[in-house]
Amino acid sequence: MEYRQHKLENGLEILAECNREAYTSAFGFFVRTGSRDETHEVSGVSHFLEHMVFKGTPNRTAAQVNLELDEMGSSSNARTSEESTIYHAAVLPEFQTPVVELLSDIMRPSLRLEDFETEKQVIIEEIKMYDDQPPYGGYERVMAEYFGDHPLGQSVLGTVDTVTALTPDGMMNYFEQRYSPSNICFSAAGNIEFDELVEDIERCCGHWKKFNPERNKHKADYRNGFVNIHKPTAHQQYILQMAPGPSSEEDIRYATSVMSAIIGDDGGSRLYWEFLDSGLAESAGMGSYDYQGNGAIMTFLCCAPEQAQANLERLTALQSKIREQGITQKELDLAKRKIASHIVLASERTNSRMFSIGAQWLCEQPFKTVTEIAAIYEGLTLDQVNQALAAYPLEENMTVAVGPCDNMNSVA
Repeated sequence: MEYRQHKLENGLEILAECNREAYTSAFGFFVRTGSRDETHEVSGVSHFLEHMVFKGTPNRTAAQVNLELDEMGSSSNARTSEESTIYHAAVLPEFQTPVVELLSDIMRPSLRLEDFETEKQVIIEEIKMYDDQPPYGGYERVMAEYFGDHPLGQSVLGTVDTVTALTPDGMMNYFEQRYSPSNICFSAAGNIEFDELVEDIERCCGHWKKFNPERNKHKADYRNGFVNIHKPTAHQQYILQMAPGPSSEEDIRYATSVMSAIIGDDGGSRLYWEFLDSGLAESAGMGSYDYQGNGAIMTFLCCAPEQAQANLERLTALQSKIREQGITQKELDLAKRKIASHIVLASERTNSRMFSIGAQWLCEQPFKTVTEIAAIYEGLTLDQVNQALAAYPLEENMTVAVGPCDNMNSVA
């Protein structure tokens, strides 16, 4: 296993973990742009642009893009989040050059008007679909309430109004502001011929014009409170909470991640025994989300409507109890073992390694190997995890309840 890196003169970085024993290769363009980089007027443009990238280029039609991916037998996709847009494909090693050429080409899309208007309707239907699915816009609402006016509170999908108002020129302006090679990295993992990869990227991307996009990393003024959204057609009640957490720049995020696993992992956690094993809820969990300059800890609970208010009270009482009594050494040892195992098991998939490399670049973090990351978690002490628990009290949160209950109340 060998980690290699190279930067083109225009600023595009090539990062690769090369393993000649691997049977597959995974590749991806990571763009440091997402919903937090949008103005309110073009909310949803990052995700819309992700769709348009696959609608054709000056060199390929949309049909040709899809056909070539199929001919390589690739497993490919794209995703947009608050902070990034990623285009990726996994193939057999012999398709390294053609998949690099294809991914590079689609990163400079045509944005044809006829494709734009067709895809606009697809996006609008996607927004409506998510509004109709559990938790019925609850995640977007709790993000908006928690982050307030901060751009991290903007929906990744945008709204029907903002997407309807988008124009090809508006999207191209956004593209030309964010898709600078200095704001992009190409991540690769698996059976990689690195020198050939550098030559291919230089040939395909070396002419891309460089400019200097900026990101506002200011900290949000996090908000606490309670919002109840009456959804009479729902059969279950959904409770979502967001409390402050560490940013991606803070080392305490590792201890917070372990703390979240102890309290809200999908098996053997405090929430599991309190709500799932007892039959009080259908699902419950917790996870930490770290962004540049900001962070959040999200708790999720889904249960029958008649149990919702009592479960919210039970959840608040449990959070206070955990903060007062702390985490035990037995819980810490179990969580560290599970996390380390997950990291190592995931590392056997080239796609996972490609994403790990790109994710570290997105957060402007130096590259860490699987061994180094696992060692960080294994080295955490009980004091460090309890310090994270004290630093980020879970009871001080923004709570959004969604479902058939029209009279849920906050817990003081």
